[in-house]
Amino acid sequence: MGMSPNHVVPAVWGNPGGIKCAMETQPIVNRTGPLDMGTDWRLHGVSRGVLARYLRRVPVHFVDITALSELRKDAHTSVHTLRQGKLLTPVQQADPNTYADCIHWCLPGLPDTWNHFLYAHIVSAPWPSDDDH
Repeated sequence: MGMSPNHVVPAVWGNPGGIKCAMETQPIVNRTGPLDMGTDWRLHGVSRGVLARYLRRVPVHFVDITALSELRKDAHTSVHTLRQGKLLTPVQQADPNTYADCIHWCLPGLPDTWNHFLYAHIVSAPWPSDDDH
């Protein structure tokens, strides 16, 4: 799978007064240009190149979830998360600048979409013939 982006700079998606991914309830829509979420697209390109160059003999397929995931600023756990195995307290939830988790994803949620892509790829792949063995 591709890389999973963070959403910690709300000005990138047009919410300069926002605090990280906190209180985001909608995905990014109607974008006409590229986003700059901080994703290292050079590293992304390297991973694709490694697959193309070195794994030709092994049937590896790259399910690229990176650009799709950049649009889902609303899909993080934010202040509805655990810290050291415990739910955040109301005081901690009221401080998203310190406690909002904009790295992990809600379940169910965006990871289910990734799984749908993976499943669709698997079931649409041609079955190997007996001649391929």
